[in-house]
Amino acid sequence: MVKGYVHVEITVEQSPKKPGNPCGDVLLYDRTTSATTIILSDGLGSGIKASIAATICASRLLELLRRGFSLRSAVTNIIKTMNKAKEKNLPYAVFTVIRILNDGEATVITYEMPPPLFIAGRIANILKQRQIIIDTEIAGEATCYVEGGDGLIVVSDGITMAGIGLSLKRGWKIDGVCNYINTCLSKGMSIYDLPGHIHRHGRRLWEEEGGDDCTATLAFCRKGETVNILTGPPEDKRDDIKTVNKFIHSEGNKIVCGASTASMVARILGKTVTIDEDSCSELSPPKYNIEGIDLVTEGAITLNQVYNIIDEDHAYYEQDSAVTELCEHLKSSDRINFFAGKAKNPGHIHMAFQQKGVLPRHKIVPLLGEKLEKSGKLVVIEYV
Repeated sequence: MVKGYVHVEITVEQSPKKPGNPCGDVLLYDRTTSATTIILSDGLGSGIKASIAATICASRLLELLRRGFSLRSAVTNIIKTMNKAKEKNLPYAVFTVIRILNDGEATVITYEMPPPLFIAGRIANILKQRQIIIDTEIAGEATCYVEGGDGLIVVSDGITMAGIGLSLKRGWKIDGVCNYINTCLSKGMSIYDLPGHIHRHGRRLWEEEGGDDCTATLAFCRKGETVNILTGPPEDKRDDIKTVNKFIHSEGNKIVCGASTASMVARILGKTVTIDEDSCSELSPPKYNIEGIDLVTEGAITLNQVYNIIDEDHAYYEQDSAVTELCEHLKSSDRINFFAGKAKNPGHIHMAFQQKGVLPRHKIVPLLGEKLEKSGKLVVIEYV
């Protein structure tokens, strides 16, 4: 059993029926502090119409879950909607949804999609599903527990139907995909490489016929890397000790952003703040040192600069700077916890900051968080 934050890493390989067209399979996912949700939707037909149908279906399902619907009630809602769409010749799609809770409990519901595959101990098996009736439609539901090193694979029917009427009379089918995975794993293949190999083999089975949109997705559980960033003192000075203690005892690396924040942390820990003389730079603010803290930087300017370059190629980063080091911490982490103090900093409202485009802490932290979430990370912002 992996202790601490368990990260669900999502890998997908897909291609459209016809090169250059939109893919009719759409994958969406969402991370929260309680669960990771993954939705693979397959629109009827192929091309732009199928892509729109799949996007609508997956987006609606994800939004219902974000609004607090239970998985079963959200799925029921979408199946009823799709049932009506099919009757009225409106955009129609089928789907598979995976929800993995933080305790490892996983639920997979499929609607007119191939059953999921579960990998544990480098052995793949087809998850046994029970049938549930929703609005006269039949869906499949499976539950399991996943731990670090386990994975779930879901595919669209472009994979399971690959080769039908060609090299395989009835297509590849889910049994064939499962056997193929076990053969790959027995030869020492990394679990991360499976979606690519499944996808390529499915394409080969379609030969030159075009076949269908093809998607293979892996949800792999592993121990996640966490970084904690404390930036800005609390709004109420009486919360200083409580905030620093919570920050210090959080799992993962510790980063302090802000001179006043660093002074607060050092005071409460009984440490001293020293400047890192080797971090002098014409571009980036200096680094500081506090014993027991992984990185100490200036606040708003550093966070703004990180926001500006976090998406850029690391090869172009300035060497040995606070901004570069903070970027490296963020890029190598799976979960980022921001402890964002709400104490007002008079310096942030100075006209010089506004002229230089330096956003204050309460604005740059959520913007940076959004950018990190788009790269697949879980971001938790706690205002203090």
